Amino acid sequence: MDYFIVAVVSISGFYFHWWLYVRIKRWVNRDLALSMAEKDKAKQAYMLEQLAQAQQLKIPKRELATWLQAAADRYTTN
Repeated sequence: MDYFIVAVVSISGFYFHWWLYVRIKRWVNRDLALSMAEKDKAKQAYMLEQLAQAQQLKIPKRELATWLQAAADRYTTN
């Protein structure tokens, strides 16, 4: 029974840390995209769309800032 408790607690701990890591990674990427939009609500929505596209394209983290900056530079107000 002791091994079972240790296994359950360990698996729960690993899962929680993985979940927390994924959450923080999403928050950081979202904050990066929104920081490039300043206070413009339309540009914020555009940047979130671009972030979703970057995630679909599986842009690596080290290239994400450059990719998002290029997307922000392409943004034009209509």
